Amino acid sequence: MLMQLSIIIPTYNRAEILKDCLRRLNNQDFIKNEFEVIVVDDGSTDNTKEVVKNAQKKSSVEINYLYQKNQGQGVARNYALRYAKGRIIVFIGDDILVLPDFVKQHLNYHRRYRRENEAVLGFIGWDPRLEVTPFMEWLTNGSSVFGRFGGHQFAFEKLQGKKKADFNFFYTSNISLKKSLLKRHPFDSKFSSYGWEDIELGYRLTKKENLILYYNPMAIGYHFHEMDESGFEKRMYAIGKSAHLFHKKYPELKKVPQKWKQIIFSVISSKIVLGILKKFGKNTLYYYALSKKYYLEGIRNGAKA
Repeated sequence: MLMQLSIIIPTYNRAEILKDCLRRLNNQDFIKNEFEVIVVDDGSTDNTKEVVKNAQKKSSVEINYLYQKNQGQGVARNYALRYAKGRIIVFIGDDILVLPDFVKQHLNYHRRYRRENEAVLGFIGWDPRLEVTPFMEWLTNGSSVFGRFGGHQFAFEKLQGKKKADFNFFYTSNISLKKSLLKRHPFDSKFSSYGWEDIELGYRLTKKENLILYYNPMAIGYHFHEMDESGFEKRMYAIGKSAHLFHKKYPELKKVPQKWKQIIFSVISSKIVLGILKKFGKNTLYYYALSKKYYLEGIRNGAKA
């Protein structure tokens, strides 16, 4: 039987949610021997290996386990590609819980859009079991400030009613591409920090292969990952610090803000302004200003590297 699709999941110290992720994939309303799951353990120190081994025993879907020293998600995905048997590759996160028709939704689009440069983006929303805080709402709304700016995680509201997305929506939490395309254009291993390896590949495929990214809002994956401000500083700092690497490759995108823009970000994220926004302003403005504070700190530190 032809293996039609390979689902690649990089994971790091998230054994408990990975267990649920694999269970959802085993419950797909699709022929079980026509797709496979590849879990790449990126140097976990928890019981990730045992979770995968137990899932293999219970699953009617082929689940493969690979291990590497901690090198980041991009390297992990490239590693899995060497072993993937499917002609279509789906990338999801270890904390993405898919609906029963997830595989079918991705494959139906690829049957319709058969060219090598045609890819499919699925929808990602917060898991219904989570209590979505104002901070989490902001993270997934890219239009919350003046209808243009907002959180950096996802921005699906901008795709409402649209059939296609650009490289900025190259979300590896729920996306599928032809394996032959990825074999020629793997993830850039230099991008080991959070936030750039996916966008870099999306832009590179757009430039070199005229990537067409179709949006299928019915290919649904729920994000089971509570988030708060505690990890926000580290995340935005890492994005800012590694922005210089992206800027060096693609200066035309201006991911490192020009000096005048950095001055504006410095003003709106100053201690005084942040204090005013937190006390009197909207949550969206406060979180946006706070994100620029941490991003700028990463930008400045990255410039010294």
